[in-house]
Amino acid sequence: MAGSLNKVLLIGRLGADPEIKQMVNGKNVARLSLATSNTWKDKNTGEKKEKTEWHRIVIFNEGLVNVVQQYVKKGSQVYIEGQLTTRKWKDEKSGLDRYSTEVVLQGFNSTFKILSSKSNQIENIQDSNAEKSSLPNEENVSSGDLDDEIPF
Repeated sequence: MAGSLNKVLLIGRLGADPEIKQMVNGKNVARLSLATSNTWKDKNTGEKKEKTEWHRIVIFNEGLVNVVQQYVKKGSQVYIEGQLTTRKWKDEKSGLDRYSTEVVLQGFNSTFKILSSKSNQIENIQDSNAEKSSLPNEENVSSGDLDDEIPF
């Protein structure tokens, strides 16, 4: 195989208000819990079924963290593009290795769009390297130096 691709695209609603934490280097990081749902009609019963998946989202881009902190709340519908990352840590209580898979937004291949807001206008926040969108109220935010460790 000549190359590989690690890209995740999700549209969903936040299950809780964003959690903003400060890292050791003083920069902020945002953590989101995003729900995506799939609905279908059961062939046997005709009953409407729904399955919800929960995704952990971590945003390191300082500009996007500020936007999330100001404009995103529980129930907001958002579109994200990021990369899957699995991190490992030792559980202090049990001493066992634990793993967490997250969608990480950092660097130039990340996109964050607010699809719902109080005024029902679409907010479009992307890194400066992404392709421009024709959505109204476009605002681009550049990525800074994002080689930081995850503090949690």
